[in-house]
Amino acid sequence: MGLAEQSVVVRVPATSANLGPGFDTLGLALGLHDEVEVTVTPSGVDIEVTGEGAAEVADAGEKHLIVRALRVALDDLDVPQPGGLALRCLNRIPHGRGLGSSAAAITAGILAARALAGASVAPQDALPLATTLEGHPDNVAPCLLGGLTIAWMTADAAGLPHARAISLDPRPDVRPVVFIAPSPVSTKVARGLLPATVPHADAARNAGRAALLIAALTAHPEALLDGTEDWLHQDYRATAMPHSCDLVARLRAAGVPAVISGAGPSVLAFRSAGDRQITENLMDSISRETGIDWHISPLVVERQGASVAPSVSSAPNASNTR
Repeated sequence: MGLAEQSVVVRVPATSANLGPGFDTLGLALGLHDEVEVTVTPSGVDIEVTGEGAAEVADAGEKHLIVRALRVALDDLDVPQPGGLALRCLNRIPHGRGLGSSAAAITAGILAARALAGASVAPQDALPLATTLEGHPDNVAPCLLGGLTIAWMTADAAGLPHARAISLDPRPDVRPVVFIAPSPVSTKVARGLLPATVPHADAARNAGRAALLIAALTAHPEALLDGTEDWLHQDYRATAMPHSCDLVARLRAAGVPAVISGAGPSVLAFRSAGDRQITENLMDSISRETGIDWHISPLVVERQGASVAPSVSSAPNASNTR
């Protein structure tokens, strides 16, 4: 198999994992997107980045996560590596803030490789490798499938770990609001704070809340405050993101369903379109009480997930990726 295309454009959404009780399982795709145009060239790796993280990743070359994922995906397809690559990236997803920037980059690289090779770009075909590269499926699943996703690990025919996921459609009147932290926190650091074991009672309570959360997001939004309670990970990570946990506590005390987004330090909250008590003014006022300069972004749920298409222009933009 050789390359079927010479240039493709990939559009990938931000994601929020865990959603409180659904640790390493639940995820939500958000209406904030990175776009990348990947072009086969005779030699070298040329990367042009605008937007979030440009200063940190523009000179990464072969170490750039999209390039690494793309090359692994081509090897996985037994497709020869191209002589060179040119990437033009428009980044809107903040890095290191718990909004799935690494999952977006991995997804972009894999889908670009599969599209260039003429292979299937169906989400379920890209999910196993994306999970292997990311280490867990809770961000790559919503990035690929869109909507609210439930991801889990099973075994394939050879007995090897295999990622699976399904996507559900949240109620259209449930609106996510993201409080983007001014400084990043390493996912590795956040995961390192988790204990090896947790009390059985806490695990049982989380299982119940995770099930309730799915019902709340898809049918019963009045249960969102209870459905977003967690005992497995957020408190253990508080030392790495005290301001985030303070904001979550303040929002929840005011009746706002709020959680740490992924491994943090950003915060995800929910409100219903017709809710007269939980308003954007209320959330803005609460966030100012923390003394931290949060960037508040009311978003929509991205219901379609990542997309990829042959490039039809010299630069990526929203009009040529759908």
